[in-house]
Amino acid sequence: MGNRMLLTLILMLALGFGATSTARAQSPEHQQEELTRAQKRKVRKQLEAIQDSLDYAAAVKALQERNFVMSADQLVFKHGETAFVTSATNFVSLTGDDAVVQIAPFNSGGPNGVGGITVEGKASSVKVDRDKRGTLLFSMNVSGLGISAMVTISLPEGSNRASLLVESMYRSGRITLNGRLLPYDRRSVVQGASL
Repeated sequence: MGNRMLLTLILMLALGFGATSTARAQSPEHQQEELTRAQKRKVRKQLEAIQDSLDYAAAVKALQERNFVMSADQLVFKHGETAFVTSATNFVSLTGDDAVVQIAPFNSGGPNGVGGITVEGKASSVKVDRDKRGTLLFSMNVSGLGISAMVTISLPEGSNRASLLVESMYRSGRITLNGRLLPYDRRSVVQGASL
């Protein structure tokens, strides 16, 4: 059963239960409305928790299969400066051993044509581990034309919201991408011209 179908079924059951409970209640009309709002809020939170669990499971599987894209909506630079960015143009992806790192803090231009830089390389020394808090840690070296870097992903348990650190082996350059880790889908990102 697909994720959407499962969520629809759960929502229908929860709303059906809420409607039955409200119909049985012998309270004044405004209390019934409040009860209904509270039930809707509770159902919404339960559905969000279910969706987060499904997203987390998909992210873990994508990491294990080396078939993911980490789309960033925030960049944190070496000295702590931050920038909110477009997730379609700021990402790190891995398909098999082929890695792409694209940082595009500007709306257009740059060497890649989409506001920044795009480098491609091969992944090696891939490791997957968990820390004491249950956070999944994924690391790899990426080497290619214009890149020699260590990439480390931290994926806390229960969500697909992750943090990815790129540390250059050429210089002391480093940048952190914060965003969502998803199974790889070429349509979810806009890749610029590589170096």
